[in-house]
Amino acid sequence: MDLCFYNSLSRSLETFTPADPSRVTMYVCGPTVYNYVHIGNARPAVVFGVLASLLRRRYGRVVYARNITDVDDKINAAARTAGVEIGAITSRFAQAYRDDMTALGVAPPDVEPHATDHIGQIIAMIERLIANGHAYAAEGHVLFAVASFPDYGRLSRRAPDELLAGARVEVAPYKRDAGDFVLWKPSTPDLPGWDSPWGRGRPGWHIECSAMAEAHLGETIDIHAGGVDLQFPHHENEIAQSTCAHGGKPFARFWLHNGMLTFDGAKMSKSIGNVTLVHDLLATYPAEALRLALLSAHYRQPLDWSDALIEQSVRTLDRLYGTLRDLGTADAPTEADTPTVPAAVEAALADDLNTPVALAELAQIAAAARKADTPTRRQHARADLLGAGRALGLLQLTPDQWFSRGRTDDDAGIQALIEQRADAKRTRDFARADAIREQLAAMGIQLEDTPQGVRWRRSE
Repeated sequence: MDLCFYNSLSRSLETFTPADPSRVTMYVCGPTVYNYVHIGNARPAVVFGVLASLLRRRYGRVVYARNITDVDDKINAAARTAGVEIGAITSRFAQAYRDDMTALGVAPPDVEPHATDHIGQIIAMIERLIANGHAYAAEGHVLFAVASFPDYGRLSRRAPDELLAGARVEVAPYKRDAGDFVLWKPSTPDLPGWDSPWGRGRPGWHIECSAMAEAHLGETIDIHAGGVDLQFPHHENEIAQSTCAHGGKPFARFWLHNGMLTFDGAKMSKSIGNVTLVHDLLATYPAEALRLALLSAHYRQPLDWSDALIEQSVRTLDRLYGTLRDLGTADAPTEADTPTVPAAVEAALADDLNTPVALAELAQIAAAARKADTPTRRQHARADLLGAGRALGLLQLTPDQWFSRGRTDDDAGIQALIEQRADAKRTRDFARADAIREQLAAMGIQLEDTPQGVRWRRSE
């Protein structure tokens, strides 16, 4: 089956074929590390991590880069407030981001470039842009000349005249045109900076990604992805400067953008005060439930985030892990024994990463598994269920791990009480059986009697 993705550049669904099937390249914009990331920042890491896995199954070698922006005015402000060097802020929150993403089941990228490690490449790219007439130096700044790139605005469908007319900030006197954007800016002694042909300074945000993508993936990459909020100006500016630095070669063949998270219909935003940090959510909810919630809507659509969505995801996973437990699985899947992804799930993901359809297929597989009535059928059902979960990064725990929610309570003691209750029911001592159920309920343990035996789980 073909892979088809919605290309934001053409505004159409296109069949994806990499330029070099032996080396598929993908770049996803990562975080600016000055604080813990909010759940909206996790959506591209989760959904495009599913994409990276899909590409690996299809082509084998994928070079997936997700950057760390570790020089930025917000970082400078955080460091100033804390009274530390920027490295103390960026190293702390870059690791916090990695930890949060690992908890959400996001595999690390193949390459994690840091902007501060690529200052030489950034300066070299800026020098090329100046040399070929696409950038100019002025008062210690270097700016990209938007008028030099006729295709500017093609990705966001904004005409240059409209962009200039819509400028909402006072135009700096050193700019030739209002829409020209900064590639390099001067640093005062109290700010981080690097020596350059234009004086001590630091890079602009947009040029960082262009230089890092070129350094690790080449001049033209197969897929560039990120949040739709980055489409303009960040991705638009990346296209302009990369295309001009590479003699007119396309920067990215496919552009994929995920929709925004909303909270009660409003965009999640620090200014509104409705930001929910991944770090805080992980302290309250099972990580896999957060991952399932992020995959519950199609990646291009907005996703309304709520406690109800997470709680529904917990209940869904309770059913799936309960099914696995009934099928007799004792161990989580390993790399040495990875089940095959069912064709229907693979087809859903190949159709523009349609995770809602893939999740519906997963539910169908689980429903069929619950009807499996022979050891062979249960074995096949277990493999299908784990394979479907693998494609989505779900069902990566054992049922016992899931239902224990990582707690250290005495599971053996709980199981012993359940067995005592079963003995009481067999001897028709129903008062004793009810008393044990009430004792377990007081411990936060809920029981469910099924044809396969008693299931138990901890209350949320």
